[in-house]
Amino acid sequence: MAAEEKRIALLIDADNAPAAKIEAILAEVARYGVANVRRAYGNWKSQSLKGWEAVLHEYAIRPMQQFAYSKGKNASDMALVIDAMDLLYARNLDGFAIVSSDADFTPLVMRLLTEGAKVYGFGEQKTPEPFVNACSKFTYLEALGQPAGTDAPADEAPATPPRSAGDLRGDTRLVRMLRRAVDAVAGDDGWSHLGAVGHQIGNQASFDSRNYGYRKLSDLIEASGLFELRRDNQIVWVRDKPKGKGAAKPAPAPVAAAPGKPRLKAK
Repeated sequence: MAAEEKRIALLIDADNAPAAKIEAILAEVARYGVANVRRAYGNWKSQSLKGWEAVLHEYAIRPMQQFAYSKGKNASDMALVIDAMDLLYARNLDGFAIVSSDADFTPLVMRLLTEGAKVYGFGEQKTPEPFVNACSKFTYLEALGQPAGTDAPADEAPATPPRSAGDLRGDTRLVRMLRRAVDAVAGDDGWSHLGAVGHQIGNQASFDSRNYGYRKLSDLIEASGLFELRRDNQIVWVRDKPKGKGAAKPAPAPVAAAPGKPRLKAK
């Protein structure tokens, strides 16, 4: 029997998100569950939201009208937060997808996480780090591929160019996160199953390899030059590279243990 699909509320801050990315956003949300609640917030009398008006019906997104009652105040943000809390307390959702580049939603994300809900954030690269880091997973819209209507389909080369090995190694937060994850799930021989590494990273912080220009975690790890990778059919193993000139030669790939027998350590 197939596992029940996760139910996700897609809440869009239309004032701070491009309509051209909606197809890619929905495709991404579909990886985590079904978006059975779809709402976009804004003052729909504003000319700046004409791009969103064109896609609302096509993608079954409900427009939530919010008038600008006071100049300089964002009623749309407040309405989104109120609806999110109402949906949370209804207890019929497993997660939230929040589309915005506005860091003002950071306290909302933290509150949702406290209640055990997953929060998937989507925003442009200008999104402040507090909002990015607060989410269970945050994906830059630039990393989701080409906007709708361009010549290149969305599933081709990512719009974000791959970061060089030097840039990756110079990102202290990224390197620390990768090394901690690899070390946390390593076996006695030092090798870690890549799937377990990815799961460990997901438990540590918001992370998406596409934000660095790499479609897969294995590609990013390999490009950093900091780790050794071994492939055993469809299984990928990873370990930290030995340091120093006198380091030992790389060990062979781990051998899966037979039932009831311990896995042999690499010599």
